[in-house]
Amino acid sequence: MALRASLVKEVIVMAFDTVRSNATRSALTVLGVVIGITSIVGMTAMIRGFDQSLRDMIGAIGPTTIFVQRFGITSVAGGAEFRELLRRPNLSILDARAIEEMATTIQLVDIQLGAGGPPTQRRVFHGAQKTKPLIVFGTTEHFAEGTRIPMSAGRFFNGTEVQYRRNVVVLGNTPYQLLFQASGVDPLGKLVRIGSNRFEVVGVFDKRPAAGGFNLGQDDFTVIPYTAYQRIFGLNPVRISRTATFLPIQFAMVPREGVKQADAIADVQRVMRIRHGLRLDEPDDFDILTQDAFLKLWDRISQGTFLALIVISSIALMVGGIGVMAIMSISVTERTREIGVRKALGARRAEILFQFLMEAAFLTSLGGLLGVALGSAIGWTVHLVSGFPISLPWWSFAIGLGFSVSVGLFFGMYPAFKASRLDPIEALRYE
Repeated sequence: MALRASLVKEVIVMAFDTVRSNATRSALTVLGVVIGITSIVGMTAMIRGFDQSLRDMIGAIGPTTIFVQRFGITSVAGGAEFRELLRRPNLSILDARAIEEMATTIQLVDIQLGAGGPPTQRRVFHGAQKTKPLIVFGTTEHFAEGTRIPMSAGRFFNGTEVQYRRNVVVLGNTPYQLLFQASGVDPLGKLVRIGSNRFEVVGVFDKRPAAGGFNLGQDDFTVIPYTAYQRIFGLNPVRISRTATFLPIQFAMVPREGVKQADAIADVQRVMRIRHGLRLDEPDDFDILTQDAFLKLWDRISQGTFLALIVISSIALMVGGIGVMAIMSISVTERTREIGVRKALGARRAEILFQFLMEAAFLTSLGGLLGVALGSAIGWTVHLVSGFPISLPWWSFAIGLGFSVSVGLFFGMYPAFKASRLDPIEALRYE
């Protein structure tokens, strides 16, 4: 039944007056709604901020770069049994050489020792300064091209230095800060010691993007020629169980100009299967990873996290909704005579129903607005205190307010229907 605009306004004013006259009870009623909406808005702000910063970090890998590992996080996350993964053979430098020679779609192959498995860690020394234990990578001259980590000073080592096993090093940003930044000394050309071996610093990497703004050790590394790595540290399998060993090695590859990444992946896969002697009916015993694979994995994780957030917040909203229904039922009982008077003066069922629904929706809407404000404040506070990135999309506000109004309408329906069905004569007799 259509209601006149003036009547709608009158009903809304009456709902507001009722809520205002019972402020304490109203506040306690919507507490669950406030908690639920605060959770949705605050956590959405932090999840979205972390999501964007992680995507930026993954994006820095390079959209065309291809990695080959014995097994990677995508296999583990995909449900593969760890015991089966450990049965895979270790990768070898000969695998990389075969890809260089046989995969015509690949422009360059970077061998990365100390990656893709238990890393080699050593302290780096310069004079009286020393670092914490850092990862030492041994790579070819193509490392910077394959990983796309920008340089802040100097250069990367060249093919000649790799070929002749020169003791040269490129510092990650963390060892640069710990050894040189405070003193203002130019690190280029200086000698540092890694373990008992001296290396000349030829370059320094810039800072890498960090997920969530946190220092997750993404800059805690040094890079030396893989030939020098073999000479100094050897390339020995690390025993990780009684029956399994792990060789810390992976490859990074970049396709030739104009070659589709899918074609390059198929080419690498063909070479690796030939190298490992796999039959047509046997699955790959290695993993090929790309930026897209990492992003798809993160999408699954973030969607699951957001779904869990919605479920947890919905419980709080349900508790708040039950509270609204209980309080509105008490309100109907307390105002039985008032309802009787209104009906005696000509108020129709639809008007009574609409009034109580508006009271319930108004209550939960206030809770929704307060929840949006608190959630936003929590997000900004975390950002200002810790530097954690946040994102406050408009749709999180819309979802919060939409949920709050829906809770009011749904849980307010029973008491509103009960009020509209009261007999006016019996209501007027109520004491």
